Amino acid sequence: MPARFYDADGTRYGVPTFPFRLAPDGYATRRQLRARGLRPGGQEVAAQVMWRSRRYGRRVRVAFLYRLDLALPVRPMTAGRRAALSAANTARRTCPGCGRDAGYVIPAALGTCLACDRAQAT
Repeated sequence: MPARFYDADGTRYGVPTFPFRLAPDGYATRRQLRARGLRPGGQEVAAQVMWRSRRYGRRVRVAFLYRLDLALPVRPMTAGRRAALSAANTARRTCPGCGRDAGYVIPAALGTCLACDRAQAT
């Protein structure tokens, strides 16, 4: 059934569409770009890969592809960006109930660390 998702000229789906693992060279997903140290750099989606997933109830899944020749290098991590990222991660680990660093990201469903949640439950 791979022919169902083959639309190289984009007439059926709006962008060139290929079956799983059959995309031509020169295209990459965001993750593949990142693994190469690249980013899409503002370009539009150039193509897509479609497949039917057994894991997700036989639903049709889509992965967007970007052109490698238009991709730009990843922006370098600056000292300010690193400090902001560190502060954001520290805030995600700090319990609003007891104020200590839990050592893990506080679950959004609980809103507090596990110790505070257990204390509230009893």
